[in-house]
Amino acid sequence: MAITWFPGHMNKAKREIGRALKQVDLVIEVLDARAPYASSNPILRRLKGDKACIKVLNKSDLADPSVTKEWISHFKARDNLRAISLDKEKTSQIKSLLVEGRKMLPAERNKDRPVVAMIVGVPNVGKSTLINILAGRSIAKTGNIPAVTQHQQRISIAKKMVLLDTPGILWPRISPPACGYRLAFTGAIKDNQFDFEELSLFAAEFLSSHYPQALTNRYKLKDIPDEPSALLHAIAAKRGCLGKGGIPDLNRVSEILIREFRQGKLGRITLEHPSDIPVKDVDET
Repeated sequence: MAITWFPGHMNKAKREIGRALKQVDLVIEVLDARAPYASSNPILRRLKGDKACIKVLNKSDLADPSVTKEWISHFKARDNLRAISLDKEKTSQIKSLLVEGRKMLPAERNKDRPVVAMIVGVPNVGKSTLINILAGRSIAKTGNIPAVTQHQQRISIAKKMVLLDTPGILWPRISPPACGYRLAFTGAIKDNQFDFEELSLFAAEFLSSHYPQALTNRYKLKDIPDEPSALLHAIAAKRGCLGKGGIPDLNRVSEILIREFRQGKLGRITLEHPSDIPVKDVDET
């Protein structure tokens, strides 16, 4: 799937982030726990360089817990990098995030200067939610659609600690193609930027291979058809998405599959594993 959604404010935000990073001590990158590689922006990876970084795997309550543990281990094996998972129902561990971040800073750093931490991530990954948790109050806008935050915000949240909240940005041409599918499936890309039926075929193939039980449980299927299109037809029949002559309404059933995955109604599902990272990116991720 070719995704080229890169609104003007994202290009502006990229430039602003590049300039602001010169004054930043710590980068807090918020990832979608269901797709940690796809939701890690290569532009941000290049911009932050070797700065201390904490990766927060948000929405872990929607992700496969066993795979999340593997992602945490993968990130912890990297130098100058920490990783934690964030469950919306269990936010107490987030309070220690900034303490951990301070420990990662160079020993020779001026202790009297406030620590500046930058929150980065792709659209709709939950950056503003994280800031509100850290601040202990509703201070940043949140929403279930991409690109809610469109301007950089500077927020004082603790003694000698400042957070920079940045707009979620994608990159001009998302690759490999599977990353575009995963980002669209999780809701990081606006729905009008991709074809629902094409995305649902990708989703049907992935789910039938990796989480067949989730499909049979949710849609009351006796078995999983071999072809993705046949699976969509079977779901359409179960959900009353058939037109004249029993022809399935593919757009309608596609919307159902995508929406119910995003809402967690299929169960806890992760769309990629550390072994899916392309070889060229292993050392950078």
